[in-house]
Amino acid sequence: MAQDNSPQIDRVSVRLPAFMPAEPELWFAIVERNFEVSGVSAETTKFGYILSALDPKHVIEVKDIALSPPSHEPYKKLKEELIKRLSSSQEERTRRLLEHEAIGDRKPSQFLRHLRDLGGSAVSESVVRTLWLGRLPSSLQAILATQKNSSLDQVADLADAVHEATKITTPCIAETQSPSLEAQVQIQLAQLTLHLREELASIRQEVSAIRDNRPPESHRPRSRSTSRRRSRSREPPASGVCWYHWQFGNRANKCKHPCNFAGNATNGH
Repeated sequence: MAQDNSPQIDRVSVRLPAFMPAEPELWFAIVERNFEVSGVSAETTKFGYILSALDPKHVIEVKDIALSPPSHEPYKKLKEELIKRLSSSQEERTRRLLEHEAIGDRKPSQFLRHLRDLGGSAVSESVVRTLWLGRLPSSLQAILATQKNSSLDQVADLADAVHEATKITTPCIAETQSPSLEAQVQIQLAQLTLHLREELASIRQEVSAIRDNRPPESHRPRSRSTSRRRSRSREPPASGVCWYHWQFGNRANKCKHPCNFAGNATNGH
């Protein structure tokens, strides 16, 4: 019989919490703190503790490792595979549950939030995206298929806009067009609507930027000479002088008789 060279401290009893199949990573974090407190460090010892803490249905998940433990780092391998396999199983079960969900009369973004709430942390964002897109109307899927580089929330906003645009036009189109042509018209209308919205948003940003950069208006008083000229033009001419000489003096090109302007005698008026 081979001699066990493991440190004696690894033989102390360690109380492990009940296994948490829904949160295996959290469970292992708690277990490893218990190992540290108890001074357990040998891989084979920790491997044995983990197997003894699992119930039969979860031991089956790692049956191959339990029957043939790896010679190098058996605990680490057991931990990695148990987390991976249970996470995959939980995601698959949740996926099957979500596949039965229908959008109904909800907006696309509302349906997305519904799927996220049901799936929780057990379902990845990529799986939610696939399920969500697969439950949308086919005409909407065709439009959103081009948005592969956009985030899921951005695609949901786009889906809401397209949904509203096509919802209004669908009854009118369906009366006269074939289904394939109807889908084409819906896509074109939706794309036009989105383009117009983007253009409008861009214009609003430009207007806002112009307003932010424009200096405040200066309220300058009107020219005094203009005010005086206007007020003077409203006054009656001096007695005996025509309006032209009263207004322009020697620079007057016209004269209206009778006029007693002093320069008339010299100029021959």
